[in-house]
Amino acid sequence: MTDPGDTTPPLPTFRPEEQVCGNCKLWSPHSVDERRGWVGPCRLQASRGLFPPSAPVCDKYAPRGSAAPPPAKAPTRERSVRSVAPVVVRRRVDPNEVVDLEGLNMTREELMDIFREASGLTDAPPLAGKWEGGTVRLVPGNAELQAKDLPIDNLFHKVVMVRDRLRVLEQKLNAHPKLTDAEKVEMQSYITRVYGSLTSFNLLFKEKGDQFVGSKGDE
Repeated sequence: MTDPGDTTPPLPTFRPEEQVCGNCKLWSPHSVDERRGWVGPCRLQASRGLFPPSAPVCDKYAPRGSAAPPPAKAPTRERSVRSVAPVVVRRRVDPNEVVDLEGLNMTREELMDIFREASGLTDAPPLAGKWEGGTVRLVPGNAELQAKDLPIDNLFHKVVMVRDRLRVLEQKLNAHPKLTDAEKVEMQSYITRVYGSLTSFNLLFKEKGDQFVGSKGDE
């Protein structure tokens, strides 16, 4: 329930045809600035810091509810004469290697997930339409403390990451060569209970097939 004394302004909305960052799925609300109102970051341009949703769009603009246009294909060239240049061997890149993006640390795989999502190449499950652009409000029991707003799409991304990591753990468990069938069944039961504990987040998923499924007693 919202505190009647809360003076936090509502999140601004814009007409679909307005070319502003508030209509771009790469921008998300973060907090309220005393002078500028609602501000938030761009997922691809973290160096810009926090800025209002009324900012004009850039060449990375991707409207909410749609995928970013795929990059244009380079024109095909006629087959040229075989090159005599030395062959460059690319080293294998560890997807769990942490990269530093101006103070923002994330693994290479997490960074690629962001690029895949922005380019429309990701197979991440979609957020239910009614939650797009929404926020989760955390209201302290002490009325003197300020409430905290969390963008729903950020929460949904974390939930999906937990779901995907559990699926990977499940696959590795089933393929483990040194575990007995009884041990695999026992560990699988724990994972199933974790799925059951996460079914509260099923309302965020647009497609039922992407939701968490636990045991009958845990759902």
